[in-house]
Amino acid sequence: MQQAASLPEFTHPFRAYSPADFTFPLPEGHRFPQYKYEGVRQQLTGRLPILTTPQLRWADAGRVHDAHFLRRWRRGEVPRKEEREFGLPWSEEVVVRAMRAAGGSLAALHDARAVGWGANLAGGTHHAFADRAGGFCLVNDAAILTRLALDEGWAQRVAVLDLDVHQGDGTAALLEHEPRAFTLSIHGERNYPFRKERSSLDLGLGDGVTDAEYLTVLRTQALPALEAFRPDLLLYLAGADVLAGDRFGRFALTLDGVHERNRRVLTWARDAGVPVVSMMAGGYNADHTLTVAAHASVVEQGLEVFR
Repeated sequence: MQQAASLPEFTHPFRAYSPADFTFPLPEGHRFPQYKYEGVRQQLTGRLPILTTPQLRWADAGRVHDAHFLRRWRRGEVPRKEEREFGLPWSEEVVVRAMRAAGGSLAALHDARAVGWGANLAGGTHHAFADRAGGFCLVNDAAILTRLALDEGWAQRVAVLDLDVHQGDGTAALLEHEPRAFTLSIHGERNYPFRKERSSLDLGLGDGVTDAEYLTVLRTQALPALEAFRPDLLLYLAGADVLAGDRFGRFALTLDGVHERNRRVLTWARDAGVPVVSMMAGGYNADHTLTVAAHASVVEQGLEVFR
């Protein structure tokens, strides 16, 4: 098998990866929150080194995705129906950006193996299936990382903790028949995707969930389930769309609630001795500063927990 490219040496114990330099054309007024990637990078500048994301190899994407699907997107042979499901118009730049975002997750995985935690300031593209894109997700980085870690012997048991407000349907489908993977999703039961897949554990919640309600579910159901599975790698999708005021979310968490959620997840990983990779996933708040602050929170909490 081909070996992953080596990464540059670093002296700071932690670092993060950002694809903020790689933008793509969008129609005027499009709802994709391209602003947040640069915003998060700016907010974290000076806290830790932030490197440009490397590009994922197509061969690695092919570990979980259909070859014909990937070829269509590389060549731009994409029907309008597929573009609509993806939510973004095809361009060479949008494809490169998707592979850059996923490459940041893989680079963060190597860091997690080395120092216990790795952070990608993008990724969490959990709506991508084997042969179709969806919900701004072209390739599924969590499934790709899981497959790589298991195939290469980097981990024996991988857990994907998906705390985006939307169920990680693509991830659940791609890993459904892999007994060494555990997919756990806390999401809005009445929110997109309206046809849910079957995760290892789905915790669907009603609209308007508050900090206290959400953190109780995390403490009493999600973290004990991770403990029972006993992973030796955790992939954490730290969605910001659980915040009150999110354009596509129906929960009512505060920024303090998101801070506490991130702290509890990362503390669990540290105490269990499980390397963890954090990925941004979704966030579309009407208040852009809240989206940026919530996404930056997972890195800020990581620096506190793992220092």
